[in-house]
Formats: sequence, structure tokens, C-alpha cells
Amino acid sequence: MTEMTEENKSVKNFPNLRFPGFEGVLEKRKLEKLIQIQSGFAFKSEYFIDNGNKLVIPKNFTKYGYGNFDDNISKFSKEQPPKQYKCKEGDLLILLTDLTPSCELLGKPLLLKKEDGEVWLNQRIIKLLIEDLKLKNWLFYYFQTEDYLKIIKETSTGSTVRHSSNKIINQLQIFIPNNPEEQQKISSFITLVDSRIQTQKKIIEDLIILKSNTAQNIFNQVFKFKDSEGIGFPNWQIKKLGDVCEIKRGASPRPISDSKWFDEDSQIGWVRISDVTKSNKYLEKTEQYLSNAGISKSRLVKKGNMIMSICATIGKPIYTNFDVCIHDGFVVFENLTLDKEFLYYYLDFIQLNWYKYGQPGIQVNLNSEIVNNESVVVPVIEEQIKIAEFLSKFDEKIKLENDLLTQYENQKKYLLQNLFV
Repeated sequence: MTEMTEENKSVKNFPNLRFPGFEGVLEKRKLEKLIQIQSGFAFKSEYFIDNGNKLVIPKNFTKYGYGNFDDNISKFSKEQPPKQYKCKEGDLLILLTDLTPSCELLGKPLLLKKEDGEVWLNQRIIKLLIEDLKLKNWLFYYFQTEDYLKIIKETSTGSTVRHSSNKIINQLQIFIPNNPEEQQKISSFITLVDSRIQTQKKIIEDLIILKSNTAQNIFNQVFKFKDSEGIGFPNWQIKKLGDVCEIKRGASPRPISDSKWFDEDSQIGWVRISDVTKSNKYLEKTEQYLSNAGISKSRLVKKGNMIMSICATIGKPIYTNFDVCIHDGFVVFENLTLDKEFLYYYLDFIQLNWYKYGQPGIQVNLNSEIVNNESVVVPVIEEQIKIAEFLSKFDEKIKLENDLLTQYENQKKYLLQNLFV
């Protein structure tokens, strides 16, 4: 692979990287000259059923370009539309409506795989009709480039929900290699990186499942630890969380929309549920930071303490890796008589148990009294440390594998930025 020469740096339609043997500038083409568009079918909600014709919906689209067709998020209909709306392996779809706040999936492609099964094209999603397989595979990666996605976002309409259109897609001006072999070379190379990404994701998913199963066996005492002399530890005690630590609820400045509570130059983070759901074991940053006035109206939590969400996504424990303030949707655990790491892994283990305090289909909110009265197992301190050290090895391995996944994703991003114009 060769880099752009000084001679070509001023030429807009010449990629930064190019495979040997291919020369000349890329050809500027309007997309409607290369493809045809099949719009989706307007399935009626009154015909949705638990099992039937599986529809392609926005939730099926992912940032990787391959679909998520888990039955838990799928939608089915008993309607039988014309055959042209049926999708098969190798079909290339584009999402024209994005419901996510960040609008990160608008315009994203989805290339159907064999394991996705038989699915039907829903409204606000289009199928690109392309006879040339090499061109289709090249376009699949073109539709993942930052420049293309930026154009789609800038030309989209709507306030809370953003929309693109067939016309916008058709009118796109793209720079494309004339030689189909160069198109194939580019897509085949990025596909190799994609395969690494998918394999790496599976490794991480399997590790998370293994960690979860191991924690279940430990806390259910299927697996038992012994001391340094090979002797089993004493029986565990059952206590209330409020007996092993001091649980304090957060507080919020009011009204929270007032800008005086915030300061971009502050070092004190303002923790929101979204900050926690995007993090793993450690909270490294927040989207907002509090002013001195805001800090005085909230609860300050020093670096290294453990907090837990008690509204929306409830029961998720996390360490604060810097000083933060928490609102009343969180509690902080202070003055622990348990090993802190042990309590973290126990809270992580019982996270789903908190939902027993709510009604199905209704958002569950906890309070300090519920948290205080929740039961916790209490081994002797030596066994607590052994358990925590054992489970922490999984987190260390998962972090290493996540770092490797990030490297692969950055490789793909680099290739998309430099092999396309």
C-alpha cells in the first residue's frame, strides 16, 4: 500500500493510501447512476405479533455495519407484503431514520448475513439494488466513512428524530475507483479487519459470560475457597447492607437546568445515569462538571469511592476515578467494614435482583431504606479478599481484550479515512 505523493496532495479526488498497481484519479459519479433504490413497506402496527414475518427495524443497525437480529429486539408482523420487500443474504440496506439522541446510526449501512435469516424491508429503511458484487462491497464501506455520514447528518431533517431520504442518497456525489479490481481490493482488505473486530467482540462476550457464571458459582457457594493451609473458611454470615457500610443518597441543585450550577473548567464531575451506563468498573469522565455553587447543593464523592445508581438503570456499582458529585439517583457507600472490592463484585452479582422491588413494565426506583435493608453475604475478610482477587482477574483480561478491540476499530477507522475520498 502506498501513500499519497507530494504531487497528488493537492488533488481532491486522490486517496491518501492506495494499493500498488492502481493509478489515476478517482472518478466522480452521482450515486443514482450506479444503483437503484427499493423503499421499505409500511407495515401496520395492528398486525404486529409475537412471531411471524421478521421486520428490519432501526434497532437492527449497529455501528459495525452488520445487523443485530436478536429475537429480544425483533419485531414481527402477520402482513404478507409483495415479494420485492423480502431481503436475503448479501442485501445492502440503509437506515433513513435514527431514533438515537446522538443520531449516530443515521445513514448507516447493514449488510445482511446468512445467519440473519429471512427478513422484510420496513419503512424508513431502503435496499440498494446493485448487480455488481464488487461495487456493492465497496459501497458498503464507503457508507461507513466519516465524510459520507457527515453529509447525511447535515442534509437530514427533523428536530428530535432525524430523517434522510431516497433523494439525498441518490444525489450523493462520490469518488470511486474506475477499476473494479481496486474496488474489490479495498473492500477485501477492510473485511479482514472487520473479521478481527467480530472475533474480538465474541471473545469479550464469552469472557463476560464466563465471569458472570463464575461469580454465580462463588456467591452461591458452589465454588469454595480455602486458606493458605488448605482449610475451608468459616460459614458466611448474612447481614444488611446498612450494617456493613454507611449509605448516603445524592442531592441535586434546583432547577437543574440553570447554567449557574455548571462550569466547563471545573474538575468536579456531575454524574448522570448515562455516564455510568457508558462506563465499566471505573468512572473516568462525565459529560458535565459542577460549579462551586452546584457542588454546594449536591453530594461530593471523593475519588476512589463506590457509588450505585438507584433510578433508571438501577443497581450498577462503579468506582469514581476522580472527585464527583452525585444527584439523588445515586447512593455512595462509605465507612465500609467489608473489603471494598468484594462488595463491588457482590453488588455487581445482585444487580438484577433490585428489579424485584418494582412492577413489570414500570421504571424501578430505589430509595435509601431499600438499599440499607438489602441482604449481603459476609465471609471472613481473608475469603473476601480471595474472592475479589479471583474475580478481578476476569476484569483485567476483559480490559486487555477491550483495548485490543479498540486498536482494531482504530485500524478500520484509519483505513476508511485514507482509502476513500
